[in-house]
Amino acid sequence: LVNRLIMQHTDKHIRLLAPDLCMCATMYRIAPQNLAWALDSLAEGRVVNQITVPEETARWARVALDRMLAIK
Repeated sequence: LVNRLIMQHTDKHIRLLAPDLCMCATMYRIAPQNLAWALDSLAEGRVVNQITVPEETARWARVALDRMLAIK
């Protein structure tokens, strides 16, 4: 993601904070076959490994995601 942002926004100063490691150990452990299983389950209408958070947390997470996706 960071490298793609660097390529798309050459007019901005974007840095990878930790180039030698994944910042999130949990995300680092995701294997392609597990991701495929989760996506296949969703396509079949089954929700697996659902995570819930308080509404206030979800609201601010949406704000952060919207801001990141709005970068042009």
